Amino acid sequence: MRLALKTTLLTGAALLLPTIGNAADAWYPYTAEAVNPAFSSDGASSKIVYNPLEKTEKAWNICVSFPHMKDAYWLGVDYGVADEAARLGVKMNLVEAGGYTELNKQISQIEDCVAGGANAVVIGAISYDGLNNVIGEIKAKGIPVIDLVNGVSSKDISAKSLVSFRTMGYETGAYLAAKHKAGTTPVKVGWFPGPAGAGWVEAAHSGFMDAVKGSAVQVLEPRFGDTGKETQLKLVEDVLQANPDVRYIAGTAVTAEAAQGLIRERGLKGKVDLLAFYMTPGVYTGIKRGFILAAPADSMVVQGRIAIDQAVRILEGKEYVKHVGPKIFVVDPQNINDVSRANILPPEGYKPVFSVK
Repeated sequence: MRLALKTTLLTGAALLLPTIGNAADAWYPYTAEAVNPAFSSDGASSKIVYNPLEKTEKAWNICVSFPHMKDAYWLGVDYGVADEAARLGVKMNLVEAGGYTELNKQISQIEDCVAGGANAVVIGAISYDGLNNVIGEIKAKGIPVIDLVNGVSSKDISAKSLVSFRTMGYETGAYLAAKHKAGTTPVKVGWFPGPAGAGWVEAAHSGFMDAVKGSAVQVLEPRFGDTGKETQLKLVEDVLQANPDVRYIAGTAVTAEAAQGLIRERGLKGKVDLLAFYMTPGVYTGIKRGFILAAPADSMVVQGRIAIDQAVRILEGKEYVKHVGPKIFVVDPQNINDVSRANILPPEGYKPVFSVK
């Protein structure tokens, strides 16, 4: 019997860019990376071809919890989980806590989801450690938990659908380090990694700082803060005020998006370049128009799709990859015209979907 899940090793040019079909048609087979041993921070990555289930045995009820829906990144993840739930014919209920300061609200929402009859829970976590107790309680009920995008430290999860944010931060730093090698004129970089304490932020910060070591890149004191546009814009304004010789602003996608107007207003285009360490529609458009220099793409839509597929596979006792995510690659003006927007972002004009019945 042929298994729906294929983990064929890939070589050569096929690894350069992830490829998916028409999002409205088939998004798979998809170039991805599995981590072994699963759930380890330093596991080895192997290239696989991911194929989801073609159909399900029943209309499972899947609860999805997000930190917020305040930026286009999570809108993209929403498209992935909602569209895949619809494709597979399962029910999906999505809740969002409203921001990275709302850990208790996220916990309460997840508990309500489980009490409402969820067969599986997919969590984009606010905190790396703060959800461990509730995840343990869910596991004790025999309900699988999928760790989506942000990462948690709990050992009670059933699967991870995410990329290494350490790698995302590292790729961003390495991009700058390659432009400003050791021995060249030093350049100052304002660094905005996101909300302090979030697992993905700490990972990205660690990767970014490691990547610029030994280069001519001088990173100013990191400015941590919520990924709301107003918060990030205020942080950027403060750094530009205190450091008129700053050459780059690097940080979250919201940071880069929010700073575009500020850079234009102050006549700093070409004097202060912007980078994000993950991709959103706004960042993609910014690169396309020459307002943002570069960003790694982590294909958040596919992360959401895979999480739903993992949940269904676990519920149906089928083979699944425990720890997997799309292959990361950097998008900049040199390759953006070769990268299909549909491969890494939701459709233009997409509106949030909170329920699939």
